[in-house]
Amino acid sequence: MRAASDAAKIERLMQGIGRLVRGPGRVYLVGGASAVTLGWRLATVDADLKLDPEPGGVFEAIAKLKDELDVNVELAAPDDFIPPVPGWRERSPFIARHGPVDFFHYDFYAQALAKIERGHATDLLDVRAMAERDLVGMEALARRFEEIAPHVARYPAIDPDAFRAKVERFIGDLDDACAR
Repeated sequence: MRAASDAAKIERLMQGIGRLVRGPGRVYLVGGASAVTLGWRLATVDADLKLDPEPGGVFEAIAKLKDELDVNVELAAPDDFIPPVPGWRERSPFIARHGPVDFFHYDFYAQALAKIERGHATDLLDVRAMAERDLVGMEALARRFEEIAPHVARYPAIDPDAFRAKVERFIGDLDDACAR
């Protein structure tokens, strides 16, 4: 078991990837990696990443950095669990460039929908933190859900009606909390 990762460790991971890869590419931070770099969580167990396009030599870089930094790296993104949200690349905020690699936060709408679908308490707190920081708006979140709803059937682990109910309940609960 590796140690938890804070914002400084995630930054060293990004710098290390940029230093060690052999070519250009894009790396998207997901989940806890976004949460700690933006400050609503102090640490995360995993640094979840999506590579698109994959920088040459990135797997060798990650293998080296996992040991060097004592960081757990997972290749996981919302589109592994829910349908890709149209426009996710364009909505992914730029973080930094290290060497030939551009780093982004994976689209917060896609992250929010994946977290709502999974439904863990920490996930829902993350989505609330995204809303509090104006990284997602509830009307736009509902629109993003409608964009992917016709494609949910391609993900057999998801019950489409239950997913819709989770999204509607989250939006309603947040709207109620804001009205108080």
